[in-house]
Amino acid sequence: MLPQDKDGKPEKWRYEMWFFSHDRIVYAIHGGPMAGRINYQTATYQCVRPGEIWQVNWLEETGTICSLVYDIPNQKVTTLIGFSKGHWEHPQEAHGDKRDPNAFDRWRELAKIGSQTDRFMLSEQADILENFKGKGSLQPIASDAQTF
Repeated sequence: MLPQDKDGKPEKWRYEMWFFSHDRIVYAIHGGPMAGRINYQTATYQCVRPGEIWQVNWLEETGTICSLVYDIPNQKVTTLIGFSKGHWEHPQEAHGDKRDPNAFDRWRELAKIGSQTDRFMLSEQADILENFKGKGSLQPIASDAQTF
């Protein structure tokens, strides 16, 4: 079951993403049950249709698998997130900034809860509310910053 707001409607998720380099993504989660999480990951990028559709995939230290399809002309994002059992069942422990060693270590522990088949699979689609070039309010990372 998806988290609900005070009116019983599905809680709105809000992300800020920066496609930082050819193999890194930097993001913050501002809404939904994972709000308060600031992270960066090694990512793979794949052009699906030049100038129109890109796919970005990454694995988090929590054990969560993320796949995002960015539809540029329609300003839509379609995602599949395979939350690890630890990440989904303990969202508060997944909050924080990866640059904080305590948060980073705590997130790694979440990956150890459950097995590969204990995932919560979440498919979502969202409209892009704001589109800009550059980092927005996100902080840059070193190109060789540790992701695991």
